[in-house]
Amino acid sequence: MIEDAADITTEEELRALVGEPVDRVRDKDRPVLSEADRIFLAASPMCLIATSGPDGRCDVSPRGDPPGFAQVIDERTIALPERAGNRRADSHRNILANPQIGTLFLLPGRGDTLRINGRARLVRDPGVLERMVVKGHRPKFAIRIDVETVFFHCAKAFMRSELWNPDTWNPEAAPTRAQIAKQLERPGDSLEELERYYDPDEYRRKLYAD
Repeated sequence: MIEDAADITTEEELRALVGEPVDRVRDKDRPVLSEADRIFLAASPMCLIATSGPDGRCDVSPRGDPPGFAQVIDERTIALPERAGNRRADSHRNILANPQIGTLFLLPGRGDTLRINGRARLVRDPGVLERMVVKGHRPKFAIRIDVETVFFHCAKAFMRSELWNPDTWNPEAAPTRAQIAKQLERPGDSLEELERYYDPDEYRRKLYAD
């Protein structure tokens, strides 16, 4: 059991443990996209978006599409297509209540990541959506982000985890998605039915279905 006395409750206590950042790290966040940011975004097929609701509860959700799916509108604005999903709309409902958003863009095989934070809104601008057509599918709306801060994050977490090292991959270490669904979400369905439902080829076939 962790005692409350072990809690860190002030920035002074925190700084005593982690120290102060050097000037170049403290001052590296920028208010506009650089050419390097644009190139990274054009190559990235994946990002994580963090939002929070009016009650302060947070949510992190993945977004992925072909490289360059994050559209650069201008040096202070990007947009992410909203594809068909589970319809919970957790991130979207959060954005409607609290527009602050954080994003982390990944490039497979690279340890450094691009962080873009700002204010989001849900848009149906045809000029934006037409640039997001994939396999004939145009998203119904997009998440537009007005950039407030942008900077590159170092590779230490990815190096420690060896995330991109295939020798460390062990997808069988946890139950399959079908087994998890059987146990937690759809106990009335047979495992065989769920395995067919979550079959990667079948899932891939429906990626851009409404």
